[in-house]
Amino acid sequence: MRAARLISLVLLLQTRETMTAAELARELEVSERTVYRDVVALSAAGVPVYADRGRAGGYRLVGGYRTRLTGLTRDEAEALFLTGLPGPVGELGLADAVAAAELKVLAALPPALRDAPARTGARFHLDVPGWFREADPPPWLTELTPAVWRDLVVDLRYRRGDGEVTRTVEPYGLVLKGGIWYLVARVGASTRTYRVDRVTGVEVSGRTFDRDPGFELGAYWREQAETFLRGMLAERVTVRVSPVGLRMLRHVVDAPFVKDEAVAAAGPPDADGWSVLRLPVESVPVAYHQLLRLGPEVEALDPPELRELFTDAVRRWATRYAVPPGRPVPPDGPGETGQR
Repeated sequence: MRAARLISLVLLLQTRETMTAAELARELEVSERTVYRDVVALSAAGVPVYADRGRAGGYRLVGGYRTRLTGLTRDEAEALFLTGLPGPVGELGLADAVAAAELKVLAALPPALRDAPARTGARFHLDVPGWFREADPPPWLTELTPAVWRDLVVDLRYRRGDGEVTRTVEPYGLVLKGGIWYLVARVGASTRTYRVDRVTGVEVSGRTFDRDPGFELGAYWREQAETFLRGMLAERVTVRVSPVGLRMLRHVVDAPFVKDEAVAAAGPPDADGWSVLRLPVESVPVAYHQLLRLGPEVEALDPPELRELFTDAVRRWATRYAVPPGRPVPPDGPGETGQR
């Protein structure tokens, strides 16, 4: 612990040139008395720390005591500080490690590039959790992180349905998708995915496992994500869409490939410019509430259940808007059923 603090003290002085004991104590989260002792220890070890007296004084390094990270362009230096995404890194329990690494890189940069982190932070910010979602990380995430790093076998307790199961897994990686953390793990001969917020217990063993050298986390996740979406979209509906509705469709459907594949399979537009599309959907009620956002730019053709829902919605709209303002509005009909 003290060795790491001494290194941080040297790097702070190398980066900022002169700092008072109070400033160093604040940065290192120690007392000024501890800073004084650390400076004495560094001097005894041969590190040229010099104390300037007076109101504008402080500690500084003399004798050109510094290291440099050479060969970096400005674009490369600024891109380095994009890798330390504070939200995900903090949730993984690696915030201190990343901060120390950034400090070392910053200390080694030439003076002309020392503004790289400030420029990057002023221009880019990543807000990972989705809207209306709790930002707190799942409680067992920091327990799983070292197991992933060190290839340690884990006994995982997992909430599934109304019960709880225990699995012995080989944790291959962690994935952050839409503000939710997932654990990708090998169980026997298969690879499975677990939501970390459903993990109820983690026991890390001292046993290591041998990774499959052919496994690539990014490729696995892309394949599983598309397979999941395609499996979820098990039904089909047929709709007629205007050119405006066709442009709006990508904001309505669940997955980007839905529109692309439906348009590719469709014939040419009719005389009015409308296109007939066959869309994969989760269910007819879900399709109704999604496609309703297109308003008059869509016509439901099949199945009859979907067309009936749209017919009822149009009827209720016409009734509602036909009533003069201030007069009682008739109650809604059966079209309110089937909400997602």
